[in-house]
Amino acid sequence: MINKRSLWFVTLFSLILVLSAYYLTMPSDLLVTNNGEYLYDSLSMNIKESNVLTALKVEDNEKVEKEMQELRLILNSDDKTSDEKNEAFEKLKHINLIKGEEEKLTKKIKEKHNLDSYVKIEEDKIKIVVLSSKHDVDLANSIIRTVQEEYEENKYITVKFQN
Repeated sequence: MINKRSLWFVTLFSLILVLSAYYLTMPSDLLVTNNGEYLYDSLSMNIKESNVLTALKVEDNEKVEKEMQELRLILNSDDKTSDEKNEAFEKLKHINLIKGEEEKLTKKIKEKHNLDSYVKIEEDKIKIVVLSSKHDVDLANSIIRTVQEEYEENKYITVKFQN
């Protein structure tokens, strides 16, 4: 039979074990202190993308998330008809498909041209913003050809360069 003393011992030992594991897996930068305050300056992330690309991605993600949330509300609503729910479901599928295509094109541009980019697809129009100090017509044409290879039908593709 377990007495109170052994129960307390097991409980405290388990707590110490969990805290030790947490301490060992913490990044060492978090442990550095200056007058008892944590230093977070050394934890600053190196961002390789420009603020413009990040802002475009965040803005687009916010719009898409808002639209997806509205569609989910329709799907979960009890007072909507099955046709409305089916339409909302189809729109959700389409949004997810478009997001997948955008990510695929972004990866392809990164792999083939070694450039960071933002891709937005709207129906048959594809807008590409590329992070590059070199504004070259040949590079833009090459990016357009790279993207067009993914589609059988012609797309209206625009490329914009950002420093």
